[in-house]
Amino acid sequence: MRTPSSSAGPATPAPYGLSSEARNLHWLLTNLVEEVPGILSVAVVSSDGLLLLSSDPGRNAERPTATPSGPKGSSADLATIVSGLGSLTIGAAKLMDGGGVKQTVVAMAEGSLFVMSISDGSLLGVHATPDCDMSVVAYHMALFVGRAGHVLTPELRSELRQSMESAR
Repeated sequence: MRTPSSSAGPATPAPYGLSSEARNLHWLLTNLVEEVPGILSVAVVSSDGLLLLSSDPGRNAERPTATPSGPKGSSADLATIVSGLGSLTIGAAKLMDGGGVKQTVVAMAEGSLFVMSISDGSLLGVHATPDCDMSVVAYHMALFVGRAGHVLTPELRSELRQSMESAR
């Protein structure tokens, strides 16, 4: 198993110059994308809908697939979808007195979309192939959330937003 310092490269904008916590999150995201079969793209979105981390769809090009490598456009599109779906399900849960939303799954003919709460409103979104093993994707998302949730402080979210903005 690789460690953050021996990773072959980030799936997100270059983490150089970032804090060790930010580099670790980049490494966790890279592992999620590279190690879980069927994942096409990933986005971590703040509670206010801003993209904090994303996979690079170009890195997934080497995976043979008949489906698109991610939502049309860019990782910002996935972040928008994740944020909107998160807001919609939170509103639905309030109307139904259902408590907090833990995970949302949208199974489509040509893919699947998973949204999972990380912490204080932040969300992890995954776009996967239609033939992915949903339980494996959900399990690895839960591992990511468990590892990332406690370090996703306001300071780290600010640092990640700045790094995403400077990478554009």
